[in-house]
Formats: sequence, C-alpha cells, structure tokens
Amino acid sequence: MSTVLAYTSPALGHLFPMTPLLLELRDRGHDVHVRTLGSHVDLLRSLGLSAEPLDPAIGKIVHADWEARGPRQALELTVRTFCERAALEAPDLERAIGQVHPDVVIVDINAWGASLVAEAWGGPWIFFSPYTPPLRSRGTPPFGPGLMPMAGPLGRLRDALLRPLVLGAAEKAMVPRINALRAPRGLAPIDTADAFFRRADALLVTTAEPFEYRHDDWGDGVTMIGALPWEPPAEVPDWLDEIEGPVALVTTSSEYQADEALVRAAVEGLAGEPWTVVATMPAGVSAPDDLPANVRVVEFVPHGTVLDRAVVAVTHGGMGATQKALARGIPVCVVPFGRDQLEVAARVVHAGAGTKLTPRRLTAETLRDAVREAATRAEGARRVASGYAAAGGAAAGADRVERVLVRR
Repeated sequence: MSTVLAYTSPALGHLFPMTPLLLELRDRGHDVHVRTLGSHVDLLRSLGLSAEPLDPAIGKIVHADWEARGPRQALELTVRTFCERAALEAPDLERAIGQVHPDVVIVDINAWGASLVAEAWGGPWIFFSPYTPPLRSRGTPPFGPGLMPMAGPLGRLRDALLRPLVLGAAEKAMVPRINALRAPRGLAPIDTADAFFRRADALLVTTAEPFEYRHDDWGDGVTMIGALPWEPPAEVPDWLDEIEGPVALVTTSSEYQADEALVRAAVEGLAGEPWTVVATMPAGVSAPDDLPANVRVVEFVPHGTVLDRAVVAVTHGGMGATQKALARGIPVCVVPFGRDQLEVAARVVHAGAGTKLTPRRLTAETLRDAVREAATRAEGARRVASGYAAAGGAAAGADRVERVLVRR
C-alpha cells in the first residue's frame, strides 16, 4: 500500500474533521503519517497513526481576527496570519517529506505554506477543507458576507455587482503575498483565489447538499464528502447522566474570538426554558456567576456526549460544532462572529435546519426567541443529516485519495 503524509494547521477544528479520513486510510492498509498540534500527537499515535508535532512556532502566530474593526480588516488580519505561518510551514513540511518519503500528501486548506511545498514537490497532493471553500459558482453569492442565494435576473445582478467588491478585496490582500511566497520555489504566479484553491489534484470538502448550495460548475476537482464529526473517545460525565429531560448545548470557538457573549446571553435568556442548558466557555474566560438552576457552564465537555441528549444546539457558527449537531439531525441556532461563520449561518437558514442571530442583535431575549424557533426545525436538520450520510463521509474521501494515487 501507499505512504500518506497529512499536514494540518494549528487548530483542533481542522485536525478533528481530518481524523476520520486518516483512520479510514489506515484501516485500508496505508501507512499514515501526520504533522499536527504537539498537544495531540500522543492521541493520534494511540489511534495507530504515525504523528509528529508541527514546528511549535507556527501555533504561536495567533489568529487574532476578532480584534478587527469590520470585515475588511478581519480579512487583512487573516491573510497576514496565514502568510506568517506559511513562512514556517514550508520548511516544516519539506522536512517531513524528506523523512517520510510519501506517495501522497494531504494538506489542510489553511496551511498555505505547506500547500506551496506540496505543489513544488511534484507528487500527488490533495487539499482538505473542513469548511466551504471560497470558490466562485454560478447562482452563489460571493463568499464572506453570508448572503442567501437569490434566483432570477435580480439575483444575478446583485452577485455580479458585489463579487468584485467582496472577492476583489480578498484577492487584493491575498494574491501579492501568495505570489511572493511562490516565486522562490519556482512556482508561477496566480491571479485569483480560485486559482490558488484549485491547484491540487483534488479538493475534499466536508459538506454536502442540502446544507451546501448546489455547485454544478465546481467540476470533478472538488469532492463534497459530507460532515466528518469526530472527537477523541471520552467517558460520559457523571453529571450528564443525572440530567433528566431534553438538553440544549451552547458552544463557542476553539480559537478565541471574543464570543463569550454568546454564553452570557444564553445563561440569562434560556433560564427557565424546558431544557437543561450545557454551555462551554472560551479557553481562559471565567463562567458567569449565579447560574440559573437549569444551566451548567463547564470549561470543556465532549460535544458528542451532550448532543446525544440534545434537542437543539446554539453555536458560534464554526463548521465543526454546527455539523456535529446537524449530522445527528439536531437543529441549530447560529450566532456568527466572523471567519466563515456568516456563510455557515446562511446555509443553516437556507437548509431550513435552524436560525441565525447576528451578534449586534444578541441579547438574552433575542437569543431565547431564536433558539425556540430553531428547535422547531428538526425536520430540516434531519434532511441535512441524510445528505451528509449520502455523500459517503470518510470512505468517500479515502476513495478519492486512492483515485488520485492511481491516476498519478
């Protein structure tokens, strides 16, 4: 069989969705090697994967887009962060390739420097995206603001007018920096974000219709494999077994982005509701005082153990947390704080699988109303779960990896 080398960005929200794919490849007899967060190397080794840590300096470059004053500055900070990391990722992956001698390389879509090395290496390589990539598509509004698709001439006009404003700003920030990194490796310059994200032999995306919009023009290079909701094995907390009746899960981002306001609004707004509310705070942020009787706030709890009891979930709109709920057929209320979360929220509403509430409208009262409404949309969530399952999951992703190997 073949040797597979996977490289992730320093984020659990990217490592965990990739893990089922790597385990599937392992189960098929491939020799799987991973470069990822040092804190999770031992876990991956316990799963039968060969794992080594990323250069620890990469994780010290913090993604601080939550400090931005508006979407344009947030984009600039994101590009700057990924390019600063890229300068360290590139030699890091080069060392790994020299040590492992892989037959195929799988690169996290946010590891821009690693992707340049994979491209220059010359062997087969695959981009792995745990969120919807910002690719152009007919009938789909430009990626970023979280606009809903609009059919007909008016929709086409809206998208045509907005696309250069939205994507133009993104490409203006991204393309020159990317080309400055490409030139020393003898790689030709790119002129669009689409060109950058379509360089690999395949792009695996962890989503599927009806959650994702229809993209007939994405082509064979992009494969939607459905949600891959994975987390480390964990025991069910004793206190969870003691809860009677339905549960509502409230989650925040694994990478800090000042979204503790979501938990604080939930503590007040969901007090007295017919659910036991289980909420997790962002790392390093203390829980509110004087919690209502039906609310429990914890520093950490595996989402799956709570979602097995939940009837509704409240998320910041991270793809991982949102898909963990939807893959179980649990509707969600999304309060998007930035990054790709506006797009996730739009897709939740589009699929009829939950509700969206903007942070500027977030209060205890508005959140309570939005969660109540979300809880009525279980049928839409079940449709999304069926769509994810039909896409094939990790098995479909491994099939695609193996086809790339055969073709090359």
